[in-house]
Formats: sequence, C-alpha cells, structure tokens
Amino acid sequence: MIISRVAHGVAERLARWRSAPALHPHGVLCTGTLTVARSDTGWGVPWLDRPGSYRVMGRWSRALGLPRGLPDGLGLAVRVEDPDGPGSALDLLFTSSRPGRFGRHLPLPRPDALTGPYSTLLSYRVGDRERVLAAFPVHGLDGRRGDVRPTLWQELARRPVRFELRAAAPDEPWRTFATLSLEAVRTAPASRTVSFDPYAHHLTGLHPTERLRRLRDSAYAGSRHGRTGDDRTE
Repeated sequence: MIISRVAHGVAERLARWRSAPALHPHGVLCTGTLTVARSDTGWGVPWLDRPGSYRVMGRWSRALGLPRGLPDGLGLAVRVEDPDGPGSALDLLFTSSRPGRFGRHLPLPRPDALTGPYSTLLSYRVGDRERVLAAFPVHGLDGRRGDVRPTLWQELARRPVRFELRAAAPDEPWRTFATLSLEAVRTAPASRTVSFDPYAHHLTGLHPTERLRRLRDSAYAGSRHGRTGDDRTE
C-alpha cells in the first residue's frame, strides 16, 4: 500500500533526525489510579461492568515536540495494569480534541494540557457498539475561569491531576465509565521510551476498530527503525 510505505519512510527519516520517536518524542511519565465507575445500565464489557481500582502508568507528550508555549497536538497515553488478571494490560491513547460529534475525530493543537478534552479519535468497539473514548480534565475548586493553567508536571507537583473517562457513539451523550487520577511524576532516563500499543493491549469487548491500523503500524515501525534499526512496532 503506497500510503503505508510513505508513512513508514517519513517516520523513519524524522526519527533518525531526532534520535527519538517521530511523533511524541519526549514525554512526562506519571503513576496513578484508574477507578471503574458503577454503571446502572451496563456496557456489555466484563471489565467496565465490574467496578474496581487499578494502578496505571501515564505518559503526557507533545506530538510534534514543538517548544513549550506553542500549540501542539497533545497526547495522553494510559496503561492500566492487571485489568484482566495478573500480567494483563490495557493501553488507551488519547489526543487533544473537541468533544463534539465531528471534533472528537480530529486532533486539536493546544498550548496547555488541561484546557480541554482528549479523545481516541478513532472508534473503539465497546460491547455491541462503536464508541469514541475521551478523557475530560476535572479542575479543582480553586481553578478560576480564564486562567492560563500550569503545565501538567507543574500541576502534578501541587496535587493529583484528575480526568473523567467517557464514551459515546454518534447518537449518544457522553457517559462516564471511569475516573483517572495521575498522582506523581515517575523518574526515568530521558532516553527511555515507553511503548504503548492499543492493538496489542486490549480487552474482550473493548478494543480499537481496525480502521487505519495498517497506516499506524507502518508509521510506528518506521519510527522504530529510524531510531534503532529494528522494524518492530513501537
């Protein structure tokens, strides 16, 4: 497929030039907790229909790696530990977007991490329906409308950063299925890259659709090859 080969080549060259991933080259690692909310109607997904709390690792990053203060596509990657028993994992990748029916499918560059929602952009299979997942920041009571809020790591130094995780089909309102609390910055070598893969780490009844998977896999493989010479998916 021509588009996939182009994506592979562009990502490979950019990663080689940066000596870092082509997209989201640098990020902030966080630890935290995800709590699945009790649902009155159910989702048809065993994990979502079973309230509980799980440890998570999060990574917030800027898609193009532009200087801080400039608008950039912002990414929030979340790995849920042991959602389906010991050793299992669930990876969710969110990108800064709008909450509307069409805006949730398009990345929205922002200068700040906490001034709007993030979405998966592409749909997930959630039970018997296709839905987009989203993370909506929950601001503290001391937040003042119109403030230029601090960066995510500055905010983490003051208090946990919280999100409501929601899902919706095009004909549905947003429904909360979990809360996410990022509580501390995790120290790690600056050169370390944590690989999140929603196709490899998903759950029964909760997984991304196959649309554009080949294009994504080609870009990620090109990025890895540009950094390491290894063509496996990042």
